[in-house]
Amino acid sequence: MDEILGQVLRNAVWERLDLLTELANEADAPSLLSVARSELPRLTEGWRALLAAHEPDEKGNCPECSGRWRQQKSPCSVWRAAYEHLVAGGLAPRPARHLRSAPVTPPVTRTRRAVLRAH
Repeated sequence: MDEILGQVLRNAVWERLDLLTELANEADAPSLLSVARSELPRLTEGWRALLAAHEPDEKGNCPECSGRWRQQKSPCSVWRAAYEHLVAGGLAPRPARHLRSAPVTPPVTRTRRAVLRAH
């Protein structure tokens, strides 16, 4: 049951991101302003919650990314992604190959399929 719920949640999040991307690319100015006013606060609060969970502990390790046998020093991949996407705008130097996390490939949903076909 957890696996099914997890897939439903992941699909819903990917579809929401697809919708927001589509709106950003295709909406007229008044619609875009309305979406920005409603969605930007939600997105920033989401980032804040995610980053708070990945704040380093007193030893400088990320409590979420660390496991029982292997500690993940801060900044973890979540903090590096936040910096790259929110601060550097994707222009930041990429970390060395051994420090990069594996890319996450989203499932192809109906919305993503339509977006992929359009490109």
